[in-house]
Amino acid sequence: MYVILVYDVDQSRTSKMLKKCREYLYWVQNSVFEGEITRADLEMLKMELEEIMDVDEDSVIIYSLRSTKYSSKEILGVEKGGRELII
Repeated sequence: MYVILVYDVDQSRTSKMLKKCREYLYWVQNSVFEGEITRADLEMLKMELEEIMDVDEDSVIIYSLRSTKYSSKEILGVEKGGRELII
């Protein structure tokens, strides 16, 4: 499946969230990630993120798409992030 993940966490946890998300997805922009991921890896990522975040203060939103067949992406301005997957 293809997912888009965005998070809003306290600044003290931002670097840990960034590092963990980059293990599974491509970094697109500040606090935004996307990419193909298996259901098992997505469940693992969610469990690992919940260990980092404060569930009473932080938030993570995951948009899941079965396919990118009918999707498109338009970038205005500078393209941040990259397609490299850092592990």
